[in-house]
Amino acid sequence: MGLKLTELKSFIDKKQHVVLTAEQLTNVNASYEFLKKFASNKVIYGINTGFGPMAQYKISDDHLSQLQYNLIRSHSNGTGKPLTEIQVRTVMLCRLNTLSLGKSGISPGVVEKITEFLNAEIYPEIFEHGGVGASGDLVQLAHLALGLIGEGFAYHKGKRYKTAEILSEKGIQPLELKLRDGLAIINGTSCMTGVGVLNYFHSKNLLNLSIAASSILNEIISSYDDSFSAELNNAKLHHGQQEVAKEMRNFLKGSKLIRKREEFLFSDTEESRQSVFREKVQEYYSIRCVPQILGPVWDTLQDSYKILEQEINSANDNPIVDLETQNVYHGGNFHGDYISLEMDKMKIVITKLTMLAERQINYMMNAKMNEKFPPFLNKKTLGLNFGLQGMQFTATSTTAENQTLSNPMYVHSITNNNDNQDIVSMGMNAAIITDRVIENAYQVLAIEFIAICQAIDILEVTTNLSTESKKWYDAVRQLVPVCEDDVPQFEQIINLIGYLRTI
Repeated sequence: MGLKLTELKSFIDKKQHVVLTAEQLTNVNASYEFLKKFASNKVIYGINTGFGPMAQYKISDDHLSQLQYNLIRSHSNGTGKPLTEIQVRTVMLCRLNTLSLGKSGISPGVVEKITEFLNAEIYPEIFEHGGVGASGDLVQLAHLALGLIGEGFAYHKGKRYKTAEILSEKGIQPLELKLRDGLAIINGTSCMTGVGVLNYFHSKNLLNLSIAASSILNEIISSYDDSFSAELNNAKLHHGQQEVAKEMRNFLKGSKLIRKREEFLFSDTEESRQSVFREKVQEYYSIRCVPQILGPVWDTLQDSYKILEQEINSANDNPIVDLETQNVYHGGNFHGDYISLEMDKMKIVITKLTMLAERQINYMMNAKMNEKFPPFLNKKTLGLNFGLQGMQFTATSTTAENQTLSNPMYVHSITNNNDNQDIVSMGMNAAIITDRVIENAYQVLAIEFIAICQAIDILEVTTNLSTESKKWYDAVRQLVPVCEDDVPQFEQIINLIGYLRTI
């Protein structure tokens, strides 16, 4: 099916030059030429009618071109923070791919101009707020279109320019709108989808980070290995749970710290003969239920991958041109419910992942719980020094914010547009909030890795770690030294967040 998300990533990372295939250009041109002839004596929405609730008004032939420019300019009213360059690049790639299907009736100049912008690394200024996600991302994509016609502002290599100025500097001509180009550009789900694609890649990364952190924590406290054993986890038929347990087993190969229950509690040993056991027979849930907690995250992200990949390869504007039947179909492919729901699911599972990390941090900080470490992993004088106590406040408050942000947008429809859009998806809102949840999760995971490395140094067990755990310890210690004296560590946290985001 079309473009794979893994293939899209190489274009996002600028590893691959964007080139339209001959087949794509042929399909786009055929769709455009058909629609131009088909619409000459018919009423076609968005070509010779007004938009939305004003579709009942016919537009005279001498105003058809102006109609497309009016649509873009009138809808370029976004607010809030501008999207990052990488977000806009991904949005543009998603819009390019769907318009290249040849089902939108756009002129070839549109896909050629988007391609030219991408390869010149010129990114129109798009704001996070504006779209309700049900005639697609109208406002956000209007800002994309505004840049393509040479108006508004754009970013190039981190600097903000007037679009006309950067185009002049690069020798690029603005797009000239034809037929229904304006409507086709803005009437789709590519903005929520583009942000959603990046959210997916970061969520997948966060899952891997959480599995790593949870594995190392199990290791350094010498947990029993049966909680992530194949026998236990294969007894429950959820694929995600089984995969997480398998990854933990692979991660911990070669560890000299993980224990086998049969060697301590299932045989006649001093430990098994105690009337009151010195150590817990089973660890706290945040330690031994990792496959059961992160398994649903794994499964949810698999679903999101499928939905996002389907969406980037879908024609998601209105109306749709079908060359096979030689007809034009009006409907609602621009509706963003699929993406909105996936973003809500994604932010819920990433919040749960964040909650797991926060509870694991709390376990390490609380000497009464772990019975292995000094309070707050303090390596100096208790009372006089504070260890990582201050970091825990940050992790806890950030996790709490994620819990609040996890309320769904999918069911927050508000009627607007003179009741034409009487049930909407709020897909872009869902994607933006998920992005915030993801950023918060990185912050908490960074603190957890700092705490884990501090615990390793307290126990002095670096030589007993698994190969993977030792790699992680060394990587973190390159950025964050062991904490002994009380010093500000916010810069170390920021540096580690940056590292974790790029893995």
